[in-house]
Amino acid sequence: MKFSRQTTLRSQATVTGVGVHSGLPVNLTLGPAPVDAGFIFVRSGLEDADREVPAVAESVIATDLATVLGDREGPLVSTAEHVLAALRGMGVDNATIEVDGAEVPIMDGSAAAFVRAIDQVGLQSQAAPRRFIRVLKPVSVTVGDAVAEFRPYSRGFRIEATIEFNHPLIGRQTIAYDGRPETFRRDFARARTFGFMRDVTSLWNSGYALGASLENTLVVSDNRILNPEGTRFPDEFVRHKMLDAVGDLALAGGALLATFRSVRGGHKLNYAVLCALMSDASAWTWVDGEALRPARGHAEVAGRLAPAFGPDIS
Repeated sequence: MKFSRQTTLRSQATVTGVGVHSGLPVNLTLGPAPVDAGFIFVRSGLEDADREVPAVAESVIATDLATVLGDREGPLVSTAEHVLAALRGMGVDNATIEVDGAEVPIMDGSAAAFVRAIDQVGLQSQAAPRRFIRVLKPVSVTVGDAVAEFRPYSRGFRIEATIEFNHPLIGRQTIAYDGRPETFRRDFARARTFGFMRDVTSLWNSGYALGASLENTLVVSDNRILNPEGTRFPDEFVRHKMLDAVGDLALAGGALLATFRSVRGGHKLNYAVLCALMSDASAWTWVDGEALRPARGHAEVAGRLAPAFGPDIS
């Protein structure tokens, strides 16, 4: 994370895939947006006019199996977290995200296709300082044995995530992320969404996962990974939970200066603690990147973030 100027995309880039729940084809186009716009979803393909919805916590209307955004008239776009993770993870501040269906395309189950689209068009620096949401005091939410919390952190943005599943192929996994685009691209963008074979029938009966397949989901049976290629990382499960957290926290509406810790978390808990933070005006404040620049002759703070745990100790 650099304390510099805002960025947007240089031009448009389109990806095409299917919705993981609907199974229907959908096109998504990433494009530039003006200063301070943030991330704006544009739902096209509707009977009437296109509808816009900002990617902020106030637009969330469901978090059951994915993050769903909408307005007073109802849901507009589902499974928003992967493309938001790519944008925030790659250091984009302002972008439009046009979707001509009810879901963001699942692609291969990760954020890799969206990162490639961003790399394809490149970033454009804008004539305004980057704005940050600085966390001023601890804020936490606990649900059963799951907990998520924000804490002040003066050196940028850091996430620490732990998952625990009663399954021999997953168990307890922990990893951290240092907020840098190169770390996101290398260590998290390719981590795929995962599911358990035992849940497939009930999901289908409920109208979910109709577009899920071994091409876009890491599928776990009782004793093995069903995907022929296996896992992309030994701890791909927690890496994907980290990817989801980056996307869900993008709904803060700005880059965060904070440490975020999640234990046994998910979309619901990420959303709950984000709402708890944003609803407490004493817990955060806006700051401009210009005000965070180190004095001449001092070390550049942005280049000295705490390192993420490597695969050998995660």
